[in-house]
Amino acid sequence: MGRCDLSTGKEIDPHESPRALFAYELRRFRQSAELTQKQLGERIGFSDSMVNLVELAKRPPSQRFAELCDQALGLDGTMVRLYTATRWKHSPEHFRPWLEEEQEATGLWCWEPTIIPGLFQTEEYARRILASTPDITPDEVEDRVVARMQRRAMLNRANPPAIGVLMDEAVIRRPIGGVAVMGEQLRFLLEMAQHPQVTIQIVPYATDVHCGLVGGFLIAERNGSTYAAFAGALPYGRTVDDQPTLNRLARMYDTIRAEALPFRQSLRLIEEVVNQSGS
Repeated sequence: MGRCDLSTGKEIDPHESPRALFAYELRRFRQSAELTQKQLGERIGFSDSMVNLVELAKRPPSQRFAELCDQALGLDGTMVRLYTATRWKHSPEHFRPWLEEEQEATGLWCWEPTIIPGLFQTEEYARRILASTPDITPDEVEDRVVARMQRRAMLNRANPPAIGVLMDEAVIRRPIGGVAVMGEQLRFLLEMAQHPQVTIQIVPYATDVHCGLVGGFLIAERNGSTYAAFAGALPYGRTVDDQPTLNRLARMYDTIRAEALPFRQSLRLIEEVVNQSGS
C-alpha cells in the first residue's frame, strides 16, 4: 500500500513511476530520521515547499538535491541511485526529455502511422521493434523493453491521464514478429481500450493522403493546455515545447482524427484483423 501525505491526503504509490518511488523513499527516510520537511530543507539548502513538492512527486528532483539528501540523511548513495532511475537511464538519450514531460500530463494524444505506440506495446512486440535498431546489443534491447513497459504504469495512478491514440490501418495489419506475436499485440490493444481513460481510433486504408503520413508524434496536455510534444524523425525524434509548433501539431492531430473511424468501429476493425489472421 502507498502512504497518505497528511497535508494533502494524497497517497503516494511507489510503483507508479521512478519519480513516485523517489518521493516515497525520501519521505520514508526523512520520517525515520525524525525530521520535518522544513528541517530537512534547512539541512540541504532547499525550501520546505520544494521538499514537499518532491515528496508529492509533483517536482522532479535534481542530482544535487539527491546528493544533499543522502548526506543529510546519512545514506550511502541511495537517493542518488533513485534519482538516476528517474532519468530513465535505459531509454534512448534523445527520448528522455519526453519521458520527463510525459509524467506531468493529464492528457496524451498520439498519432502513429507505422507501428503500435510504445505505451501500448507488448513485451514481445517491443522486443522485435527494438532489436531492429542497428548495433544494439541483446542486453540493451532487454533494458529498453523494461523501460518501455515501465511507462504504462501511469495508467495505474489514482488519476491517470486521458490517452487518445490514432493509428493508420497499416499499423494493425503489418505482422511484426509473425502471426502469434501480432495476434497477442492486437488482443492487448483491445484489452487496453477497455480502460476508461483510453481511446483508440484507426484511420482506414480508404482515407486519401493526409498530413499524418509524414510521421508520428505525441502531444502532452496539462489541465487543458498543451505544453510539450515529441515529434518523430530520423535518425532521432525530438521533444519540443514552443507554442507555434505545439499549435501546429494539435491542428494536425485534429485533422487526422477527423479521418479516423469512431472508437467502437475501430475496435471492431481490430477484432476483424485478429480473426482474419487466425491467431
